[in-house]
Amino acid sequence: MKRYDREAIKVSKNRIKEWDYYYVGNASYGIALTIADNGYMGMLSVSILDFVKKNDITVSKITLFPRGKMKLPRTSRQGDTVYENKKAGIEMRFLHQEGKRRLICRFENFGKTKLPFHCDIFLQETNKNSMVIATPFDAPRHFYYNQKINNLLATGYAKLGETMYDFSHDSYGVLDWGRGVWTYKNTWYWSSLNAKQDGRYIGFNLGYGFGNTSRASENMLFIDDKAIKLDDVKMDIPFNAKGGEDFLSPWRFRSSKGDIDLTFTPVYDRHADMNLLVLRSNQHQVFGIFEGVFRLEDEVIEIKGLPGFAEKVFNKW
Repeated sequence: MKRYDREAIKVSKNRIKEWDYYYVGNASYGIALTIADNGYMGMLSVSILDFVKKNDITVSKITLFPRGKMKLPRTSRQGDTVYENKKAGIEMRFLHQEGKRRLICRFENFGKTKLPFHCDIFLQETNKNSMVIATPFDAPRHFYYNQKINNLLATGYAKLGETMYDFSHDSYGVLDWGRGVWTYKNTWYWSSLNAKQDGRYIGFNLGYGFGNTSRASENMLFIDDKAIKLDDVKMDIPFNAKGGEDFLSPWRFRSSKGDIDLTFTPVYDRHADMNLLVLRSNQHQVFGIFEGVFRLEDEVIEIKGLPGFAEKVFNKW
């Protein structure tokens, strides 16, 4: 892996973006946790997603001009990501403990619910391999250094008031660890699956849409302790009668070589559109079920109705 050195970046501190994002879930519910230092804006965010009731509760806290003061680690392999505001009753800790990752979060008043929220989740790596890529942009001093760690076996829970979310059975996580300098306007597509099928851990990372990826893609398939590099992928989002994207109709995932052929049937679209004119983030993170095949040189891997997500995010930031 390359070494990330914040001090070596020759741009304004307002332009440097750093985040740790974890998603942990199963077929019934999930939780997303974010700690981000985006230069001019910091963000702490927690989402609880219920795929049976088809709703989510998201609470975000914004801080102004952290400019590195949140001290996110320079590597995903060591160092803890911590935020605490005792006055606001908020605590978020992404820790390394005894060879595992531990996610601790506490909100005394969780948004409009006014209920206390707490989670304590351990994540164990099942594969020594991960996706790591340094993507350049066609603009001087712009880049994105990213690691995705798939198939993190989860144990633990989240609790909102008296409602318990147990992540100790058939639950898996993914880490999106990102550091870099982004262009002002961009769109990304990202999809992740983390599960167990026929006794084998299976997961994938598929994405594209920003930067210059002529030299390499971020697309990878993970099976037990193996990692298989993939080339291009295209996510076909269907259109509705008015010509807009229909995020809740089945998507098609395919590649030019034919080694990726997946159908994604959406269950729930977590849509958020923060529009401040100069700044905007329009996000569709869609959760659903994948079916299809990866055609490898020596094996065909069939995906048999496994839960995952796919997203399209447009940013002006």
